[in-house]
Amino acid sequence: MTDPIETHVPRVMTIAGSDSGGGAGIQADLKTFAALGVYGTSAVTAITAQNTRGVTAVQTVDLQIIGDQIDAILGDIGTDAVKVGMLASAEIVDQVAAKISEHELTKVVVDPVMVATSGDRLLQESALKSLKTSLIPLASVVTPNLDEAATLTGFKVDNLPDMKDAAIQIHSMGARTVLIKGGHFAGDGFGSGIKAKMSDVLYDGVSFTVFTADQIPTTSTHGTGCTLSSAIAAGLAHGRSIPNAITDAKAYLTDTLSHAFPVGMGNGPVNHLFGWWTNDGSSGKGGATHKITLGSG
Repeated sequence: MTDPIETHVPRVMTIAGSDSGGGAGIQADLKTFAALGVYGTSAVTAITAQNTRGVTAVQTVDLQIIGDQIDAILGDIGTDAVKVGMLASAEIVDQVAAKISEHELTKVVVDPVMVATSGDRLLQESALKSLKTSLIPLASVVTPNLDEAATLTGFKVDNLPDMKDAAIQIHSMGARTVLIKGGHFAGDGFGSGIKAKMSDVLYDGVSFTVFTADQIPTTSTHGTGCTLSSAIAAGLAHGRSIPNAITDAKAYLTDTLSHAFPVGMGNGPVNHLFGWWTNDGSSGKGGATHKITLGSG
């Protein structure tokens, strides 16, 4: 029998909450990792009861178990990058920050999840100080959306100059780089015309980079923040630079939005595995052979 060829598959650990609806959180992260060619592991921080219409219940995980999950993963499988999502409480923020420091993890993408797409709060107000002082200083990239940037800085963020000001202030908290996500805002500084533009602003402490893309007309936006930050972490695990990892992640997110299909009665999820199964029978990305055609029975 031929010996197996030894290969190194990049690894990414997600530390986040579970979404029972499968569109965001741990579930979205693992789908993203699989789609982008990295081996995903997970440390669950909270269990949410939610669907496309909202969050109905949240149960945080015991601090010891959160730490044990991280230790178990890093004591055996290891990781090349980390994505941090929903942490819920100050105690969990501090626990995760302590473990990142203890294990000397350096490629860390922090998505400061505060509110779900539905508007339900996922981070206790008392956790904000810990997020700023304990976790953000450990981030290679921190990826707040406009509302999260406003909460972190204390001022309204709704145009490009505001985004740059917010990026500077959040960078001063200790993050290596800050990516302010423009989301669905289209206005001054974001382009005009038939197609609305979405712009994200990256700041590395020296200069700004503005990433612009066409807005995709869809209501399947649940989990977009989780997906983008996970895709960035996957890029870092593959050895990409931060700007290149963001460029690749944004291209992937655009594809997942473009190929989304209806799920539930609210804000549905993106299609993380669009390259492997479609709704029109077309061939998959990368010549996938194990494809499922929606509606084929």
